[in-house]
Amino acid sequence: MIETLPLDNRHPPWLDRRQFPFTSRFLEIEGHRVHYVDEGSGATLLFLHGNPTWSFVYRHIIADLKTDFRCVTVDYPGFGLSVAAAGYGFTPKEHSRVIEEFVNQLDLKEIILFVHDWGGPIGLDVAGRQPQRFRGFAIANTFAWSVDDNLLLAGFSQFFGGALGGVLIRRFNAFVNWIIPVGIQRQRCDRVLMHHYRAPFPTPSSREPTHIFAREILKSGSFLQQVSQGLCHLVDKPALILWGDRDPAFRASQCLRFQQVFPKSKTVILSGAGHFVQEDAARQIVEELRWLFKLFGI
Repeated sequence: MIETLPLDNRHPPWLDRRQFPFTSRFLEIEGHRVHYVDEGSGATLLFLHGNPTWSFVYRHIIADLKTDFRCVTVDYPGFGLSVAAAGYGFTPKEHSRVIEEFVNQLDLKEIILFVHDWGGPIGLDVAGRQPQRFRGFAIANTFAWSVDDNLLLAGFSQFFGGALGGVLIRRFNAFVNWIIPVGIQRQRCDRVLMHHYRAPFPTPSSREPTHIFAREILKSGSFLQQVSQGLCHLVDKPALILWGDRDPAFRASQCLRFQQVFPKSKTVILSGAGHFVQEDAARQIVEELRWLFKLFGI
């Protein structure tokens, strides 16, 4: 059953609808109340977020494209406006299962999948199992394989996914308060923007999903191997690779590997953009996505 939250509904009270002027919809999936946005009509774009963001990160892109395309974005349980069922582990493997059921319930087809950060493994895992539903990909500052041999990402996971990182995240919302500003390079993070990334995590326990994502960079080895193996089902599909070159986490080596995986790809370096390219380079991303649509003849 699909439930909608009209634009004039003031819940949750922290959400400024002027910043996020979309109808909120909800699906029940495996006991979770999963929030998503479904705006416009036409070819379907499915946007998947990373850590510690939510659908809000795609607001500028959706606002520009919804006049011509169907733009769908979804919050994982425990993120944004989605509520997780009791006992949920918040691991990427579980999130991938939720997203697959989301795609199945909405019966999305001919999908152009936009992935970023943890959205890469989560979304590409689904695509590897159901390649017939996917038309192509837009890939931004993410990964789809084990990064155990990457000293930077491994060290990041050990710190933020470890005991001390857990304390800092739960007590001080450190993943939002530290990582968001560091990951946005072309502009300053103003009070309104930071408010909308902090607000979904108001309590120590609500921040645990961001800690788990950090931990799982190293702990989800078998899942990441599964994702990597599934890429063989996708190599014939076109991909647009969008890469912020001032990302402190995902460097050129990850971009190069995606170029090798997807021979039918175009790479655009988003000069000066940090990790959160949706905040730094939304207009440029929209222009490049429209190029991809012309390639598809849509």
